[in-house]
Amino acid sequence: MTTAQSLLEPSRERLTNPLARYVLATRPAFLTITLAGCLLGLATAVAGGAAFDWVRAVVTLLLALLAHAGINVFNDYCDHLNGTDARNTQRIYPFTGGSRFIQNGVLTPRQVKGFAMLLFAATIAGGLWLLGAAGTGLAWIGLAGLFIGWAYSAPPLMLNSRGVGELCVTAGFLLVVAGADYAQRGAFAPLPWLAGLPYALLVANILYINQFPDRAADLASGKLHWVARLQPETAAWGYGLILLLAALALAGAIALGVLPIAAAAALVVWIPAVLAWRQLRRFAATPGHLAPAIRLTLLAAHAQPLLLAVVLLVSGHS
Repeated sequence: MTTAQSLLEPSRERLTNPLARYVLATRPAFLTITLAGCLLGLATAVAGGAAFDWVRAVVTLLLALLAHAGINVFNDYCDHLNGTDARNTQRIYPFTGGSRFIQNGVLTPRQVKGFAMLLFAATIAGGLWLLGAAGTGLAWIGLAGLFIGWAYSAPPLMLNSRGVGELCVTAGFLLVVAGADYAQRGAFAPLPWLAGLPYALLVANILYINQFPDRAADLASGKLHWVARLQPETAAWGYGLILLLAALALAGAIALGVLPIAAAAALVVWIPAVLAWRQLRRFAATPGHLAPAIRLTLLAAHAQPLLLAVVLLVSGHS
C-alpha cells in the first residue's frame, strides 16, 4: 500500500462527525453497483408490461441499498474477527482490504457489529411493507439475499473462504435484479433472471480481481478462495472464464428471444473488461499495479446493466 493510499483511509481525527462515520462505514461509493442492478430490474418489469409504481420503486432502491450497506459493514466485522484486514499490508484502498474503520480506530468492533444489525433490521422492517404491497414471493428473494450476505462471511459457513464466494456474489446480485422486477410485477418471470445473469457475473469479477491484492492476508487467515488456492498467474485466467460466462449468458438470452437483438449493444462493455483482464494477467503476481484494472472492472459491471436497461425500455421487449 502506498503512502498516498494510506492518506485516503479513514481516521478518527478527520471524521469528527459521528453521523459521517457511520455513513462512510457503509462504503457508499460501492453501493452504486446495487443501484445499477435495481434499475435493470425495474426496466425488465416495465419491458414485461408491468405498470410502474414510483413508491414501490423508491422503496425497493432504498431497501436494496440498506441491505448492501449492511452486508458491507457485517463483512468488515467478520474480517476483523478472522484477522484478514489487520494483516492486509498489500491492500489497494479504497478498493480492497475493507473499510479500515475498525483497524484505524474510527469505530469499535462492537459499534460496527451493532450498526450492521441495525441496517439489517431496517431492511427487514421496510421489506415487510414492500411484501404487503408487492406480494409474498418477494419474501423468498429477500430471505435468500440476507442469508447469502450472512453466510458469505460469517462462521460457521464462511462461504467465501470455501471457494464459493463468486457464486454467492452472482446469486446475490441476480436477486437484486429479480427483486426489483418482482416489486413492480408482483410475480416471477424469466426475463429478470436471464437479463440479470450477465450483470451478476460481471459483479462477481469485481470480487475476483479484488482478491489479488488481498491474497497474502487471506491465505494467512485461512480464506481459501480460488485466488488464494491457485498461483496468481493461473488464477488470473479465472477472471477471463467469468467474463466468458457473462458474454455467453447475454448471447444465450438473445438467442432464446428473451432479450432483443439490440441487447447485443451491451457487449461493448466487454472492451474495458478485457483490458482489465489483460492487465490482471500481466500484474497478477505484483497486485499493487492493479488499481487501473479494478477501475475498468467496476466500469464494465456498472455500464452493462445500465445499457441493457436502456435497450429494454426503448425496445419495449416483453
